[in-house]
Amino acid sequence: QRQLVESGGGMVQPGGSLRLSCAASGFSLDYFAVGWFRQAPGKEREGVSCIAITDDSAYYSDSVKGRWIISRDNAVNTVYLQMNDLKPEDTGVYHCAAGFQVRGGMCIMGAWNSVDYRGKGILVTVSS
Repeated sequence: QRQLVESGGGMVQPGGSLRLSCAASGFSLDYFAVGWFRQAPGKEREGVSCIAITDDSAYYSDSVKGRWIISRDNAVNTVYLQMNDLKPEDTGVYHCAAGFQVRGGMCIMGAWNSVDYRGKGILVTVSS
């Protein structure tokens, strides 16, 4: 069974950090651009970051650029999202995804239903 499973979520105070992990099973991430979506309460789902297959380029939404870092370790079939300087508006359910488009070596953030695999999500709450 091919699946993505997120871990590392929880509650953190504003300004704090969390690292999300996404482990793939049943298939290899070596052949996929991978990334993260989030859905904040009452808002539409947003693509926040993705990383190309070769790990030399990444996309970040304006809302997280400069604060977060996406990375991947193909040896353990896992993608990570290091979230620093967290803000209350970062609260939401975070979903890992695999199968983003790549053009010229760059990961292209697409729509939720455009990727091949999606995790069930994990809750991140930023609150004092």
